[in-house]
Amino acid sequence: MPEQMKVKAQEHGLIRIFAVDLPPEEADRFDHRTFDDDLGTWPLRDALGADYLDEDFIEFFDVADLEELGLAGYMVQGLGIARKDVDEVRAQIDQISGHVLIVLSNAFDGFEQTLNPKAPLRWIGTFEEEGADVQFKPLKSAAAKGSVAETPPAKASNPHLMVLTAIVALPVLIGLIALIVWLVLR
Repeated sequence: MPEQMKVKAQEHGLIRIFAVDLPPEEADRFDHRTFDDDLGTWPLRDALGADYLDEDFIEFFDVADLEELGLAGYMVQGLGIARKDVDEVRAQIDQISGHVLIVLSNAFDGFEQTLNPKAPLRWIGTFEEEGADVQFKPLKSAAAKGSVAETPPAKASNPHLMVLTAIVALPVLIGLIALIVWLVLR
């Protein structure tokens, strides 16, 4: 396991996966947060060595819960990791039993920090979300056929001319308002 993992403030799209080497009865307590004092305790966060961790962007579960899909399938289908990246560590992934911890980049909420993971966590790898495959194919609908008429280029406005117009219009407007008030009060 790497001694330290740097999390950059602008980190996006990274997924860190850890095996959690605990017996099932201890695993439940590992993910349990307490708020006894101002800081509270959270063994999972402490083992990760994180200063800040948003629990909405972590997953902690027993691999057996994935049934036929398995962890490798979940990594590809559920987390969007490229199949080739998963295949590179498949032998290691297939040996994992018990609980896993999955930490998404959003769990750090843009806070730069250094993680110092320790037992019972065992780092499996850091993976990148696969970007969506973009394809530029012509649309098949009849409504998509034809061409868009060319629009004439917009006339560029001169900001100096606009200021000059405002300077001339302002006294005229004040004069009209003064005339209306004079006529009403007369």
